[in-house]
Amino acid sequence: MSRRSAAAVLAATTTLAALALVPGTTVGATASAPDRHHDRIDRGVRFATFNASLNRNNQGDLVRDLSTPDNQQARNVAEIIQRSHPDVLLINEFDYVEGGRAAELFRDNYLEVSQNNASPVDYPYYYVAPSNTGIPSGHDLDNSGGVGGPNDAFGFGFFPGQFGMVVYSKYPIETERVRTFQHFLWKDMPGALLPDDAGTPAPRDWYSGEELDDVRLSSKSHWDLPLEIGDDTVHFLVAHPTPPVFDGPEDRNGTRNHDEIRFWADYVRGGARSSYIYDDEGRYGGLRPGARFVIAGDQNSDPVDGDSVPGAIQQLLENPRVNTSRTPTSEGAVEAAQLQPGNQTHGNPAKFDTADFFEPPGNLRADYVLPSRNLAIDDSAVFWPKRADPLFRLTGDGSSPVPSSDHRLVWADPLLPHQG
Repeated sequence: MSRRSAAAVLAATTTLAALALVPGTTVGATASAPDRHHDRIDRGVRFATFNASLNRNNQGDLVRDLSTPDNQQARNVAEIIQRSHPDVLLINEFDYVEGGRAAELFRDNYLEVSQNNASPVDYPYYYVAPSNTGIPSGHDLDNSGGVGGPNDAFGFGFFPGQFGMVVYSKYPIETERVRTFQHFLWKDMPGALLPDDAGTPAPRDWYSGEELDDVRLSSKSHWDLPLEIGDDTVHFLVAHPTPPVFDGPEDRNGTRNHDEIRFWADYVRGGARSSYIYDDEGRYGGLRPGARFVIAGDQNSDPVDGDSVPGAIQQLLENPRVNTSRTPTSEGAVEAAQLQPGNQTHGNPAKFDTADFFEPPGNLRADYVLPSRNLAIDDSAVFWPKRADPLFRLTGDGSSPVPSSDHRLVWADPLLPHQG
C-alpha cells in the first residue's frame, strides 16, 4: 500500500452508504440483471481484485479527476480492467465518496468507454460503504504524545474514506443480506495479537483500556456481499488489511494485518470458530456450512517474504474451506524479479508476485482471489505483461511515475457446481 504525502483533511463522516434496491437508481446498485451474461456463467465467473491506487491526496480530488474522461492513470487502470474483463471486481485504494459519486464516474467515464480499442465493460451493480481510514479516533494511537493526524485515525488516512474500496458486479448484489464489519472491535477477537509496549512489564498493552474500547480491527472495512449468480449465491468477501510496516517494535500494524486476515479465516469456518464475530447491525456468526464464497483483496502479506507476521496469510492459504489448487501467475513478474536487484533472494516463486515494490521489500505476492473449496477453479492469472508486450505500457517497470499502480490485477475463474 503506497502512502503519498498529503495535506491533512480530517472531516469526520461515518454515514453508511445507501444501497439502492430499485433498478436504475444511482447508489449501490443500478439496472437489472441482464440475460447476456448467461453464456459467461457457462464458462465460469471471473472474480478479480485490483489495488488500483485510485486514492488521492485530498478529499474531493478523486471526483475531480474522474469527472472528465482524460485522467491518464484512470484510463490505464480502466484498460487493465477491460483487458482482463472480470465479472466481479474489487478495487482497493479507491477513495470512498458518500452517495457513490466517484464509483459512478469511474464506471461511466472510464469502464464503459473503450480505452485503446479494448472492449468496454458494463457493471450494472456496484457497492460502496464507509472506510475506517481517516476517521479520527480521539486517541493517541501511535503513542506520539499528541492526538490527531493519520496515525491516530481508526485506519491510516488523511481524510475520511481515503484508501477505501468499491466492488463492481455484473450480477445482482443481495443488498438486504450484505454484512459490513467496519465497527468490530479488535479486542473482541479471542486471542487477538494486540501490540505490546516493550517498555512495560504488562503484555499487549500498547493501547490503554480506554483505547481498546474504541479501536477497530478493520483498517478499512470487511464486507460480505452475497451475489446472485444464476440460481446460486456466492459470498464475495472483501477487505484490505493494513500494511505490516510503518510502525515500531510494537508491530501494531503487523499484528493488525495478521488479525484482519484471520477475521475471514474464522468467518468462513463458521460455527463456534466464528461465533464471536458481529456485524455492524449486531448480528453474530459467520458463514453457514457449505456456503460458496470468494475471498478477495490486497492482503498485504506474502507467504514467505516481506514483513508480515509469520503465518499471517497461511491462515487463508491453509484453511480447509479455501481452494488453493491453482495459484495465479504471470511471466511479467518473473522477468521483473530477474531485472530488479534485491528480488533474487526471495523464497516465494516470483511467478506468484502481484506487487512491484521498491527494494526492500521487493516484489511480493500481496493480492489474492481465493474461492471456497466447493468451487473448482477453471483458470487464473496475474495481469503483469513482459517488457516486450505492447500492454507493458500499462504497468511499467516500477519506476516513477507509475502508469497505473504498484499492484497488479489478479483474477480467478471459479466454476459453480452445475457448470463443471
